[in-house]
Amino acid sequence: MRGSKKRRTAVAKLEAQVAELQAALVRSRGVGQALRRVGQAVGAGVELDELLTLVVETTTEVLGAERATLYLLEDGKLVSRVKQGDELQTIAMEIGQGLAGHVAKSGRTLRVNDAYSDPRFDATWDERSGYRTSSAVAVPLLTNTGQTIGVLQVLNKRGGEQGPQPFTLHDTELLKALATHAVVSLEKTALLGRLLANNEQLAQTTVRLERSLRDLELLYELETLMARADTVTDMARSAITLIAGACDAAAGALLHFTEDTHTLYVVNVDQPGEVREVIVQPGEGIAARAMEHCELLTIDDPTEVRDPQRVCERLKMDVHSAIAAPLGNEEIGIAGALALYNHRGQPSQFSEEDGALLKLASVNVATELRLFESRQARERSERLGSIGRLLSGMMHDLRSPLTVINGYMQLMEVADLPEAREEYGAIIAEQFEIIGAMQRDLLAYARGETELLIRKVYLSKFFDDLTRQYQPELDAAGISLQLVPCRTRVAYFDERGIARAVQNLIRNGIEALDGQGGKLTITCASDDENFVMKVSDNGPGIPKAIRRRLFEPFVTAGKVTGTGLGLANVKQVVEDHGGSVAVRSSSRGTCFTVRIPGAMRPHGLRSRRAGDQRDGSRS
Repeated sequence: MRGSKKRRTAVAKLEAQVAELQAALVRSRGVGQALRRVGQAVGAGVELDELLTLVVETTTEVLGAERATLYLLEDGKLVSRVKQGDELQTIAMEIGQGLAGHVAKSGRTLRVNDAYSDPRFDATWDERSGYRTSSAVAVPLLTNTGQTIGVLQVLNKRGGEQGPQPFTLHDTELLKALATHAVVSLEKTALLGRLLANNEQLAQTTVRLERSLRDLELLYELETLMARADTVTDMARSAITLIAGACDAAAGALLHFTEDTHTLYVVNVDQPGEVREVIVQPGEGIAARAMEHCELLTIDDPTEVRDPQRVCERLKMDVHSAIAAPLGNEEIGIAGALALYNHRGQPSQFSEEDGALLKLASVNVATELRLFESRQARERSERLGSIGRLLSGMMHDLRSPLTVINGYMQLMEVADLPEAREEYGAIIAEQFEIIGAMQRDLLAYARGETELLIRKVYLSKFFDDLTRQYQPELDAAGISLQLVPCRTRVAYFDERGIARAVQNLIRNGIEALDGQGGKLTITCASDDENFVMKVSDNGPGIPKAIRRRLFEPFVTAGKVTGTGLGLANVKQVVEDHGGSVAVRSSSRGTCFTVRIPGAMRPHGLRSRRAGDQRDGSRS
């Protein structure tokens, strides 16, 4: 009997141990599953409030507690946010207040089996909610550096019919393990949150940089195109086409204000080559209002559009949205305004980004307009200043036709034959035509319209006419003129300009020989491309003191009738043709060599505004 009883007792103990082990195994599995759920939630990137709720629910389940609360330190307080249903409840307490506050302050675990007998317990929440706290365990949430970032607390271990039971040491150790896992989960979540925030910030920064790069590229292209523009119309076309394209606008307008006149240059993006102009009154239309109020204006309501009908007609559309920015500001002055019409995208209104880009572009357009106006004013001033120099050169060049006229007038006085008088009269009329051409050149230059007239020139007739004009004067001075003709019959240059250059070189040779007789030689040569002409004399040569400055205005060797403009005019005419003039001089004479590249082909030289190949103006 005794042996049988002992066996039954041993079996009962073994069964109890097995049951306890099975219960522990179930608890361990539950703990493992709970920890996996938390880990999966962290990996899935759930929001922090949802993660905290999951940690609390898992802790309550694993420890068999009635309630669990997770507090985090925020701004010097313990704050708990627990989602119950669709509501997020928030509990906040001071450090050192209640059991959780004591743990946060001390950084040590606290286990209490009778809360109301513990002076550290704060019954305020129980009184408010009607709950009765009996037992509690609270552990600090410690980082790997020992810093307390919160508290994990459980209340009232369930005991079935027996009511709440005290928490055991095993429960405390398990809660510590859960707290450690919670800290890891929180740090991972915080790290993931920072990573996502950094990625979002990086993406936003990338967008801003790309936008800034596009803006810089737009401004560079805008500045480049406007700098090449010769008129305000060209500037308006370039500016509106670029900015309207960047802002997805259907049309645009540039308002330019000069001398109390408001000129609106209108461009439809679908017809960028056509720029229409319309005069508007102050405050008439969105562009004029933006200029008047000196601010960015945006219209999203079609009923608020107050642009006149004649502007809409030139836009070739009904305006339903518009935006305009002034060109300049009150400090530096307003030069006009830049407006865009009808946003083509969705939404159909212009955005703040469009407004910022328009304001940025308006600053560049205003600067380019001021530079353009300054350049025009400077060119007008330089042109007026150079008219005086041109008059001096013209007065010098007038001496040649006037001398020819005087000589042939004297021949007409002594001529008996009508044929001779008719021939002399024709030569005189030709010289008056040369004087008239000089006058027309001067007026054209004053208007900024001076151009080279490149045409076919028959060289034999060209030089025969020149030598015939000077023959009486050469005979009177005892000077012989020898012409060595070019093998080529024709060349292409501005006949009137080169004739004046040759006349100046002949006049220079006559003055160099100073009435002592002598010889002038004009030699022509050419190759497939270039026309070369040499005018030489056998005079005493050019003084060394002025050879380096020979082609500068008003440089002369002290001749009584010299002005120092003849050779300067020669250089000007030849360089306007893209050519060059050189001189070689000694005590045995002087030789000027004129070279005009491309003059032997019909399209080697093209009619162009004088001075295009060099700085300065034709004089």
